Amino acid sequence: MRTDESARLKLERVLRLDFALRLVWQSAPGWTIASLALLVVQGALPLVSLYLMKLVVDAVTTALEASDKGAAFGQVALLIGLMGGVALVSAVARSIAGLVSEAQGQVVTDHMSDLLHAKSIEVDLEYYESAQYYDKLHRAQREAPYRPIRIVNGLVQVAQSGISLLAMAGLLFSFHWGIAAILFVAAIPGLFVRLRYAGQTYRWQRRSTPAERQAWYFHWLLTGDGHAKEIRQFDLGSLFMRRFRDLRQQLRREKIEIATRRSVAELVSQASATIAVFGSYAFIAYRTVQGAITLGDLVMYYQAFQRGQSFLREMLGGLAGLYEDNLFLSNLHEFFELKSKVVEPSHPRPVPQPMQIGLAFDHVSFRYPTGTRKVLEDISLTIRPGEVVALVGENGSGKTTLIKLLCRLYDPASGIITLDGVDLRQLETTALRREISVIFQDYAQYHLTARENIWFGNVALPPDQERIVAAARHAGADEVIAGLPQGYETILGKWFENGEELSVGEWQKVALARAFMRDTQIIVLDEPTGALDAGAEYEVFKKFRQLAEGRTAILISHRFSTVRMADRIFVLEGGRIIESGTHDELVRLGGTYARLFETQAQYYR
Repeated sequence: MRTDESARLKLERVLRLDFALRLVWQSAPGWTIASLALLVVQGALPLVSLYLMKLVVDAVTTALEASDKGAAFGQVALLIGLMGGVALVSAVARSIAGLVSEAQGQVVTDHMSDLLHAKSIEVDLEYYESAQYYDKLHRAQREAPYRPIRIVNGLVQVAQSGISLLAMAGLLFSFHWGIAAILFVAAIPGLFVRLRYAGQTYRWQRRSTPAERQAWYFHWLLTGDGHAKEIRQFDLGSLFMRRFRDLRQQLRREKIEIATRRSVAELVSQASATIAVFGSYAFIAYRTVQGAITLGDLVMYYQAFQRGQSFLREMLGGLAGLYEDNLFLSNLHEFFELKSKVVEPSHPRPVPQPMQIGLAFDHVSFRYPTGTRKVLEDISLTIRPGEVVALVGENGSGKTTLIKLLCRLYDPASGIITLDGVDLRQLETTALRREISVIFQDYAQYHLTARENIWFGNVALPPDQERIVAAARHAGADEVIAGLPQGYETILGKWFENGEELSVGEWQKVALARAFMRDTQIIVLDEPTGALDAGAEYEVFKKFRQLAEGRTAILISHRFSTVRMADRIFVLEGGRIIESGTHDELVRLGGTYARLFETQAQYYR
């Protein structure tokens, strides 16, 4: 059983290595081919250089005894010239290899960022409610920019060092097999040390991910603008700094402990290797003194052993690095293997255009994946084409969750949602969302130009100025934008240079304009005017009723002056619909809606 598990883990590591190679090849095939060609050249050149060195030394020795010193030196000079040529070729190859490696690294890093962004967009909203997902994302973000290219560079280094090492080992074996054997044996302890501590480091980093994310969170709180006012008002800065410092000290202490143990183990392995190496040097010198080899051979074998040791260290270090990188690459692979829970239909049906029957929630129940209670329970309601309905209820009653299910950000735990009788799960998700214009309560604030902030409501259209201005007028944002220094080309927010900050109410008008950019069958406004005063809200909703003419509209609001404009109102409590009807019908009913309306209305009398 343990043998099967071990074999499975080995296979997974090979597959991860294949995964990295495919990523690099897909992102930079041309640079990868150039890198492979250069490694063959660079791997063979050391042997040529070493052999020329032997010939130079032997030629000098012969020249010392020759009668015609000029002719003898001519041969030496020729050999030195050839050595210089080889050195120049090596320098050019190194220079080109550095350029190729840099270019390949940049291309692969950018490609990995593209893949990471694409996967982040692809995964369901459900994952964003899981701490485990954030751990996986954090590890993937940490590894993605450099691990794949490091694996490729490691393979190139192993191959290049391996070619040179085989040449050196063959040369040493021709001298004495024992010297060649010592060359390999001396490096093995260091390899085992590195492999052992690579595994320990990998396991420690996986365990420490939650603490790293907490430290990053405190860093974000201290440096971002989202909490700047409150941190200063409540004097939270020193507390958050202390918590960040404590977490980083804990992480630093654990990492230093592993590094200390690794350094001691490496020192022991290097000491044993040093004894074996200098013993080999002594043997080569002894054979030279006895006259078994020439002085040129002494230099050649000495340098062959020295370079062979260097090449072997590089190759074994590269192999250990590959093992280490392959372990950490599992973090990236784990993220890319996340599967969507909102599954696209294999044979999607077309979205009905225009709607004939309308929307229907049929006994829909739902709980969030990380939650323990049902947020919605046995919800049944219908919305006819062109009808304006309002959802009313206290916070946590399930209003926004209904909209998330309608947009298929989640699927119901039970029951179905249909559009003209077609289950939403039978429609292509992108096509469905194209028919819904929605502004959520926690709308986005893009620190880009005002024009782009509105255009993002429908990027399928060209950024037509007239359409953008019309959407801004409908939302009441045109006057706000007209007062900005560069009008619609002004950058909103303070993240970038020359940006202009807006008030909460002004940001809300821009978000409303974004929603009005889409010509959709269904329009949803989730608490869209909470930051506007009553007069501004009334004007927005008058225009909204005009824009929603002929379209199905869903409105979520706590302000009953707005809600009463709806054709029908649904009152939610504890995830259930407890009342429904028109404003007048619900007031006459004297239930929850009437009570809430009366509570709010008394402040306006």
